[in-house]
Amino acid sequence: MQLPQIETGSALAACDITGLEEFVADRAIEHGTAAGNETAVKDETSEPLPRGVAVAGDAGSALTRRAHTEPPHAYRTPFARDGARILHARAFRRLAGKTQVFTRLPGDPLSDHFRSRLTHTLEVTQISRTLAGALGLNLELAEALALVHDIGHPPYGHAGEKALDEALNAHGLRFDHNLHALRIVTWFEERYPAFRGLNLTLGVREGIIKHSRDYAAGAHPELREYFLDEFPPLEAQLIDLADEIAYLTADLDDGLDSGILTVEQVRESVPLFRGFHDAARSAYPAAAPRLAVYDALRRMLNVFVSDLLAEVRRRIRALGATTLEEVRHAPARLAALSAETEAVRASAKRFLYANFYNSPQMDEVHLHGARVVKQVFSTLMTEPRLMPEDHQAQIESQGLARTVTDYIAGMTDAFIEQMWERCKAG
Repeated sequence: MQLPQIETGSALAACDITGLEEFVADRAIEHGTAAGNETAVKDETSEPLPRGVAVAGDAGSALTRRAHTEPPHAYRTPFARDGARILHARAFRRLAGKTQVFTRLPGDPLSDHFRSRLTHTLEVTQISRTLAGALGLNLELAEALALVHDIGHPPYGHAGEKALDEALNAHGLRFDHNLHALRIVTWFEERYPAFRGLNLTLGVREGIIKHSRDYAAGAHPELREYFLDEFPPLEAQLIDLADEIAYLTADLDDGLDSGILTVEQVRESVPLFRGFHDAARSAYPAAAPRLAVYDALRRMLNVFVSDLLAEVRRRIRALGATTLEEVRHAPARLAALSAETEAVRASAKRFLYANFYNSPQMDEVHLHGARVVKQVFSTLMTEPRLMPEDHQAQIESQGLARTVTDYIAGMTDAFIEQMWERCKAG
C-alpha cells in the first residue's frame, strides 16, 4: 500500500495520517509485532540470499588480503580477527567518552543512561549481526564493520565534526570521519612491532570508507585500491541502514528520557510510534507508562529491520543477482527500506531534527562544542608544542593543519574540555 505524500519540513500531525495508521497495522501483522505477538510471519522471502552474493571469508579470498602478509590463524577467520583488533583498539575504547547526542558535561540533563558513541556502536552491531545472519551474508564482516563504523568521529558528535571541518576548510582541507577512520586503522593505532596500524583486511578497509557514501576516483586517487567504481558488498551497505535504525529509535528514547521530548509530542508526530504505543497500552493496561514507551520503540525497531530484510530480498530477486560481482555492479545500492517505510523513517527523522537535535535545549550544547573545537584548533595551530611528540613528528609529512585535526579528532569530550582549559590559561 502507498502512504500519503509527506512534504519535507511539514508537521506530520497536519497531514492525513489514515494511510500511515493502516500501514502501522499492516506491518504489525506482517512482521508479528502486534502487542503480545513475538512470532514473525514466515513466507517465501524469509530464505537466505543466494550464497554467492555474500563475501567469502576464507583466508584465500581477495577481500581478506592484508597490506602486510600474516600467517592464517588456527581457528579464527580473517574477519573475526579484524573484529577483535577493532574491539581492542584504543580509538574504540575512546568512543565511551564521545557524544552521541548528549555530552555528559555539566550543562546536559542529568542521567547515566543516555547513549554514548560506544553504546550506539554496540546497538548498531547487534542490528547488523541480525541482518547479516538472516540474509545469509558474512556475519563476521558485518560485525567488524559495525564495530568500526563510528571510530573516526571527533568529540561533541556532529556539532564537533562540523566545527572541525570548518576549521580545516580554512586551510584548504576537509574533515571526513570515514576517511579519518581509515587513517586510524592504517596508521594511528600502534599495537604491532612489525607494522603501523591494525593491518585490517581489504574488505573491512573498503567498508570503512564506503558503507555510507561513494567516493569519486578522480577526487580521491589515494583510495584507488577500494573499487571506487563499484558499490560495496551488501555486508557494508547494511551498516548505514543499521546505523539509521539504531539511532532513530534510541534518540527517541533518550529524547523522552531527557524531558526535551514528551510522549504526547512523539505520539502526535510519529504515527508509527503512536500505533504501537496504543497497542501496548491496550494489551498491558496495568503496566507502568514508561514500559509502553519501551515496547513501542522496540516494535518500531523491529518493523524497520523486518522491512529492510524484505526489501533487500526483493531487490536481489528482481535483479536476479547470484554473485558478489552482480551486487557491486547493480544499478543502485541494494540495501534499502521499502518506499513506504522509508517515508515513515524520514518523517520521524525530521521530527527529531526539529524537536530534539535542533531544540533550544540542545543549542547551547552544540554552540559550546563548536566553540571549544575551534578554539583548541586555533591554539594548537599557533602552539603545536602543546601536542604530544608523536603528533608533532607528523607535521613534516602531513602538514600542521591536518596534524592538529588528527589530534583533536581522537579526543574524548572530557579530554578536549581539559585541553580547552589549558589553552585558555595560556
